[in-house]
Amino acid sequence: MSVLSKKASLPTAEEALPGRDTPMHLSNKHALFGVALQPPFPDNFEQAVFGLGCFWGAERKFWQQEGVYSTAVGYCGGFTPNPTYEEVCSGLTGHNEVVLVVYDPQRVSYLQLLQVFWESHNPTQGMRQGNDMGTQYRSGIYTFGEKQAALAVASKESYGRALAAKGLGEVTTEIYAAPAFYFAEEYHQQYLHKNPQGYCGLGGTGIECAL
Repeated sequence: MSVLSKKASLPTAEEALPGRDTPMHLSNKHALFGVALQPPFPDNFEQAVFGLGCFWGAERKFWQQEGVYSTAVGYCGGFTPNPTYEEVCSGLTGHNEVVLVVYDPQRVSYLQLLQVFWESHNPTQGMRQGNDMGTQYRSGIYTFGEKQAALAVASKESYGRALAAKGLGEVTTEIYAAPAFYFAEEYHQQYLHKNPQGYCGLGGTGIECAL
């Protein structure tokens, strides 16, 4: 199997890299907000996890939203425990590049976060996002509880109709209960705050998500 074909399809559990038991070492401080990257978080705050292409620009989209307490980038949806960035990019872990969003539901709703998610990328592209190609760039919503799951599925159906009306293809976004989240390396956290001129390949369809 070529490297390209591995990047275009997910590995099986048997094909996946073995990974390691040791979690990524982090300073546990959000570079922009100064709050914790890792739990525990304040009582009554909620979490959401989204995959929408390169996680540098995706994280910035969410930290810009009022009511968001903390954000972190990481990997989920694959087989390899505690993977490195290079391993994820190989296509042999099955993981997606994702953003963990911790938010105050009294100030921003999950529905509003879903709108940011849908409008910030093109969810019809399968294993890529723009020029970024590979399984780690797939569109995904990883839910906490039945309410998030129901809203995520309903929003996918609604936005899918809006995209179809404009001639776009079928939505390829995967939606399922949030699996283990593995924090990415320190230098990836809040990357575009640390490197304001850094790469961001994020781009939406220009079609409003009216939920």
